[in-house]
Amino acid sequence: MKRRQYKVAGHVFGVETADGIDLPMNNYQPLDAEDAPSLFVLTIHENALPTLPDGCTEERRQEEEGQSITSYSTGDGRYAFRFELQQMAAILVTDSDYKRGWLTAEKQSLTWAVDNSLMLLYALASAPHSTLLFHSSVVVNEGRAYLFLGVSGTGKSTHTSLWMRHIDGCTLLNDDNPVVRVDDQGTAIAYGSPWSGKTPCYKNLSFPVGAIVKLHQYPSNRIKPLSKLHGYIAIAESVSGKTWDKAIAEGQHQTKEAIVKNTEVYYLDCLPDRDAALLCRETVSR
Repeated sequence: MKRRQYKVAGHVFGVETADGIDLPMNNYQPLDAEDAPSLFVLTIHENALPTLPDGCTEERRQEEEGQSITSYSTGDGRYAFRFELQQMAAILVTDSDYKRGWLTAEKQSLTWAVDNSLMLLYALASAPHSTLLFHSSVVVNEGRAYLFLGVSGTGKSTHTSLWMRHIDGCTLLNDDNPVVRVDDQGTAIAYGSPWSGKTPCYKNLSFPVGAIVKLHQYPSNRIKPLSKLHGYIAIAESVSGKTWDKAIAEGQHQTKEAIVKNTEVYYLDCLPDRDAALLCRETVSR
């Protein structure tokens, strides 16, 4: 087995590949890590026909953008996940605390399956450690990170591109799956990650969160702060996790509460235009 290690938001994780598997990991290279204790380890095997372990019971099925993830309990204390997208499929089996994972996938599906497995394992294994994996686009301006939330198709990437086009000094930190970790002082820190959707943006950088903004397409531009309760709900809708697992849910709940305690969350009705970006920037940077 060949093993490589990567570090995201202070958490090191390992990737083991069977002999003969040549897996490109270009999006992970900026986050290379030296040998250190791992939050989790994923072992990758190719298999012509990925199959579930015997005795699996389906727990939950989720679908988004044509991709489905079905969760199972195996009956012996482990868990299994089946990923499906068009003609591709893969099976991830984990131990009870998500510290070990074993992936089987066909060769043509391997890169896609590895990214999905690592994102899932990262979200689950990091949940007790004040860490959340967001579905968000995040831009940096004047040393602070601004996260934009919303369902797929809302215009998160469009809005961050408007900031970069019309506001001096803006850079993209991540366009799909940034990580937020709350430090010992209660400050929410946004981190780059190896997972950035359709926009290649894999940065080993971090910045304190300036604000979080939930976007909504609308015929005009207007913005308002959300209450702590509604801010919590906006965050919860944008975080990856296994909400029916009590330990995962409790860890994520504490982190969401810590974020809304010290971070402003806003609701932005907006058009995809320059004025929306300027209004948002003026409001959230106060």
